[in-house]
Formats: sequence, structure tokens, C-alpha cells
Amino acid sequence: MKHLAAIALLAAVPVSAQESPRATAIRVNGVGFAPAAPKRAIIESDAAAPLDWRVEDARGAVLLRGRTTPYGRDRASGRSLHRIDLGALRTPGRDLRLIAGGAMSPRFAIAPGLYRPLARDALAYFYHNRAGVPIEARFAGGARLARPAGHPREIAGCVSGVDGKGNRWDDCGYTLDVTGGWYDAGDHGKYVVNGGIATWILLNLHERQRTRRRLAFADGALAIPEAGNGVDDLLDEARHQVEFLLKMQVPEGRRMRLPVGQPDTTAPLRFTEVETGGMAHHKVADERWTALPMRPDRDPERRVLHPPSTAATLNLAAVAAQCARIWRTLDPAFARRCADSAARAWTAAERNPAIYAVSDFTGSGGYSDKDVADERFWAAAELYASGGDPQMLAALRTSPFLSRPAGEPGWASVASLGLVTLALGDTKLAARARRSIIAAADGWTAERARSGFAIPFASTDFVWGSNSNMLNRAMLIALAADWTGERRYREAVIDTADYLLGRNPVGRSYVSGYGSDPMRAPHHRFWAAYFDPAYPSPPPGALSGGPNNRGTGGDAVAEAMKGKCAPMTCWADDGRAFALNEVAINWNAPLAWVAAWLDDTE
Repeated sequence: MKHLAAIALLAAVPVSAQESPRATAIRVNGVGFAPAAPKRAIIESDAAAPLDWRVEDARGAVLLRGRTTPYGRDRASGRSLHRIDLGALRTPGRDLRLIAGGAMSPRFAIAPGLYRPLARDALAYFYHNRAGVPIEARFAGGARLARPAGHPREIAGCVSGVDGKGNRWDDCGYTLDVTGGWYDAGDHGKYVVNGGIATWILLNLHERQRTRRRLAFADGALAIPEAGNGVDDLLDEARHQVEFLLKMQVPEGRRMRLPVGQPDTTAPLRFTEVETGGMAHHKVADERWTALPMRPDRDPERRVLHPPSTAATLNLAAVAAQCARIWRTLDPAFARRCADSAARAWTAAERNPAIYAVSDFTGSGGYSDKDVADERFWAAAELYASGGDPQMLAALRTSPFLSRPAGEPGWASVASLGLVTLALGDTKLAARARRSIIAAADGWTAERARSGFAIPFASTDFVWGSNSNMLNRAMLIALAADWTGERRYREAVIDTADYLLGRNPVGRSYVSGYGSDPMRAPHHRFWAAYFDPAYPSPPPGALSGGPNNRGTGGDAVAEAMKGKCAPMTCWADDGRAFALNEVAINWNAPLAWVAAWLDDTE
């Protein structure tokens, strides 16, 4: 069976009159476990003493017995918990279930290769969200998921006029053809900073696999139009976005009036004319928000480029440099084009080091970032790894990012991406970069002891896109496992996957089509059956943003839950809930990376 969404329908279990239920729920990865992998389940129960448990197969035969380990009250979930170690369960089987204290788990499997289809479906997300080309039924998985090309000829001029804070922005005086790329999330915006990290993650997955001489997505592995062209399918998909990012670069010789050095948007902006050639526009998006649902080819709004930013420019420099080294022998002309774009972007960012995304126009997300030191480090690392420039090496050697544990990656915190590139390549800084990443992995792995659900995240602050933050941690932890061979790191990555696929207090899989009760109603303008049955439900492999007890951004569903839910339970499978249940390219990219890693290291 390609997907395991159907294997875990709950069934009633008779409870004897002598047995008083002492557990309210059993939380387990509804997809299952590799035979030799560590296996953990979580029991929600107020019982102070250990509980008896057993695992049964589909015929009711008992495969394993034991007693739970009480954990106590967990602040993040608001539940009292017990833990179960199922590591001794190694015999392959389907339709297994765990019973304890009168409660029963969803069905799950013990089998090899469970993460292989998830990795491919997580990557298929990007084909489904391509802009500028039709999404064909033969690649999308059926006619319902097919659609005409969205924005097939996207010629956009610059946003201008008075923004929401009363600042007047001038028209840039030109248009760019920015056809292509991926739609960012539930809307039809295309953002360079989000596109940068998402593209880098896919390309890094290729680089990591290449170092291990195992390319899991060789030509023909994915259902995409480019299959059969002799190029790794993962690279074909990433190139669709790289081409778009290159198009977002400002032509040489252009000048614009922009606010310089003003990340504080509470004060009126002061504009200065600057040379913008080589910079990257921050985003291209609709002039106004569109309704839900909205098939992209029916989008009625004008498309507009938003002003260049230093952050977007350094994202372009980083990804274009990564492109240059990956395609150097595959497509030398394309590699030279990427290298030229990277060099021009770096020069432009050095010339304009403090131009922030502060315009306040409607129709798209802001993605503002008040600190671009991490973007500069990342870009320098990619340029150095691609060309060995001694000036880049000198800049990197003195960077504080090399002398402290790596930070959790995210679109606004990208220094760790540079560290990964330095650590994976044959660079003079590889050892220092690895130490920084391993130090971070040590800290996150240790957090499992302070998390009732045993995940490498012990905080009670669950932010917008919390699921992707955990996966971004898991990527770095997985690299620590590659380099050290220490079992605890692999266990932490598996704990992360278990959490996302059902071992969580809401008892749901946050990945569409996978697990016992998967996410079905994402905030997405085309996967919008929640709003209109004429629209499709999501294909398998899309990741929900997950619990969010922090900023809601005006999300009415999240606002209604605020203060009434334990942090880890602040989530709803609701198409209106953009702060809880949106999907995004920078969330699905680490899902694909981690699923591929789990399959590769099984």
C-alpha cells in the first residue's frame, strides 16, 4: 500500500468489568516503525503507578508485553503521561495495535521502507505548487488535482503609492518577467526569502546524498515532466525555483528611492536614492488578498514586485552560488549564469547592507527581518564553498557564527545553512562548522528528557510553523548522527517524525495522507475542498504548520482558541486557520529532507 492513511481506523475494544480504564489515549506514530528502529509510545493517564500494556497483531495474538514508565505532568501538552518503549518489537507486521489501561492505539506497522513514499510525496508538493505551468493529471495523481497554469506570463511592475502606514513608495519604472517558481503557501505570493531556504534545503539534500554516493531521486524517481532528461529529478524540481529566483534580480544600472537602515516601522520612513542593480526584489504577489478558494489561473488581481531588500539579495547570492557548484558539470552554461548572479548579488548587498523589507502593502506576507548578519554569513559560506575566494574565507574566519552552537534554521535565521555547507564540503572551516552543529544537536537532543512527548523541543512556546522548526532542528541532528554515528541523535530524529505522524496530544498526523487521522483541510487556495467540494483535498505529503500559541496574525480560529488550549494542543484542522494549518514550501522542504534521511539510514 503506497500510503498508510487507512491502516489505523479506531475500533472498539471490550473492557472487562474487572478492568477500570486508567488511560484516556495512546499516542503513537500511525505510519509505523522500521524493524530495527527505536520505538516509543505515549500514554495519557493520571495513574501514578505503571500500567500494563500489550501489543496485538490483527488476529489478536500478543506480540509483546510490558509496563509503562510514568512521566508525570507535561506543561506543553497539559496532560499527565506515561512512556512505553517498544524497541523489542522487531517482527514485521501490519495492523498492529497497542493496548494499555483500557485504551487502544491506532493501527500501525512494523516494516522496512515506510519513509520512502513519504519522502517522494513531500517532494511532489513542489510540483503541485508550481507557478507558470499547467499541473497535469498524469503527474499530479489524477484529474482532481490537475489545473491550468497559474500566472503563465507573469510580467510584473513595482508596487507604488501610499502603504498602510502612510509611507509613499515610488514606482521603480520597469517590469520583470518573473514567470515560474513555486507558490509560497496558501496564497499565490512568491517570496525570495522563503524560496531561498526551501530551495537550499532541497539542493542540500542532493549534496548530502552525493557525499554518501546514494542519489535517491535519480532521473525517473519523481512524477514530474522533466523525468527522462538524464538529470536527477530533485535537481529538476529545484531548478524550477532557481530560475525564478534569478529573474527577481534588479537589472544593472537601476536606482530607486528606498529607506536605508530603518528596520523600525513605527516611525515615518525616510527615503534615499540608492543604486539597486544586482539586488533582489523581496517578493512578487497579488496587489490585494484573494478569496478562498481561488484556483491560481482564476486569480483576478494585478501582480506586483515589492521593493528590493538586503535579505532577499543575500538569499539570492547564497542559492545562486550553491547552484553554480552543483550544476558546474551538469550544465556549465547554467552554472555560469548562477555564478554571475551570485557575484552581482553579493556586490549589491555589500553596497546596500541595510535595506529592510518594511513596506506595508496588503495582499501578501511581510517576511521582514531586522538582522541580516546571518544572511551575509550564509551567502559568504556558499560563495566560498563554490569558489574558494580567500576574501570570503577571511570574512568567515572571524564570524561569531563559527564560535557558538548553531541556531535553529528558519527563513529569518539562516546562519546554520552556511555552517552545514562548510561542514559538508572540503573546506578549511569544516571541522569548526561541524563542532558548532554537533553542539546544537547535543542541546536539542537533551531537551527530550524535559518534554513529556519526548521530542527535541522542551519549550512551551509554539510559534507559527512550529512543525517546520522541529524538522529544521531534526536536519541538523541528523547530520550530527551522520558524522558521529551516535544512536541518540538518530533517536531524536525518529522522535520528531513520530510526533508529526501522530504521537502528539491531538492524536492527529500533521501530514496529509499519512498516519491514522491525517490533516485534511489545509489553508490553501486550491486544495480547498473544505470551502467548496468542486476543489480537491490535498494530495498526500503536505505538512501543516502545526500548533501555535503565540502570534495569530488575526486568524479568527486561532484567536478563539487563545488562552483556552495547552501550547501543544493549539491547533485545528480548519481551512480558515492560516496561523495553524497553512502549508508552505519552507515547511515541506525539511519534511522531504528528514523523510529521505530516515529512509536512507534505516
